[in-house]
Amino acid sequence: MSDYKSGKWAAKIIELQKDDGSWGHFHALTMPASGKAIATEQAINRLSRLGFTKDDAPIQKALAYMHDCLTDVSKMPEPREKRMDGDVFIELMLAAWIRKFTDDDPIANDIAQKWRTVVEAAFQSGRYDPDIYIKMLYDIMKPKYGTVKRHKELLRLAYYYPILILTGEIDGSIEKAFFDFAMEAPTGYYYGFEGSVLQPPNDFCSKEASRYLSAVELYCAYPNRYCKEKLKPVVDWLNANRNANGTWDMGAGVKDGTYFPLSDAWRTTELREKDCTYRIEKIMSSLA
Repeated sequence: MSDYKSGKWAAKIIELQKDDGSWGHFHALTMPASGKAIATEQAINRLSRLGFTKDDAPIQKALAYMHDCLTDVSKMPEPREKRMDGDVFIELMLAAWIRKFTDDDPIANDIAQKWRTVVEAAFQSGRYDPDIYIKMLYDIMKPKYGTVKRHKELLRLAYYYPILILTGEIDGSIEKAFFDFAMEAPTGYYYGFEGSVLQPPNDFCSKEASRYLSAVELYCAYPNRYCKEKLKPVVDWLNANRNANGTWDMGAGVKDGTYFPLSDAWRTTELREKDCTYRIEKIMSSLA
């Protein structure tokens, strides 16, 4: 088991955490842009990948901050939008991140249950029904302003936050239909790999492959055996790209500041292989 929590990447992020538990602005899940301050989402995502959990002080502070914002979304530093989907999206985003680390937050749990109700209704027939999905969004989320039909994030269920918040929540039979819909979506899941998760990328040594693995990792958290079976092409792809010595190396170009590196430096191939193998072995173990 590698220990990346005491490394320089973690120390740098923790040093930037503000007294309120945030890192300033919140919503910016994509890779940190050069020269820009890290967002709260980026920081907790990176810390999670470095091994931090709800038992660590930086995550505890971040969870308290997100809970506070969840009690009053107007406390979020992002610009406010007077439309129904603005508040719904923020609540979904905050609750999903909280539940990534803990299921002890009753407000986040309540939001997860609302999304469960919406999604289970939308897939009740065994296939996705977009009309029922929209109707249930209105019935369950109680819109304050405008229309949800303008909000592409909420209209895409093959999307980071719904997938994350519904981990282990959906009824088993409906979950299968949800997997079929989300995994087979040709556009991939929003804020991640742009393609079907059932079709691994051609170039293993690429940032695209790393983003692909992030999509796989989302589904790996689901306990449903059907999900693991659908991801068998991932296991075959990873085995096909294994080195002769049993390790994996995704190449120097895969370094992006979020998923890699984990070690303090990649001055040697051995450290890069260590990081890549650490990540992939966790996926393989989950899919075993």
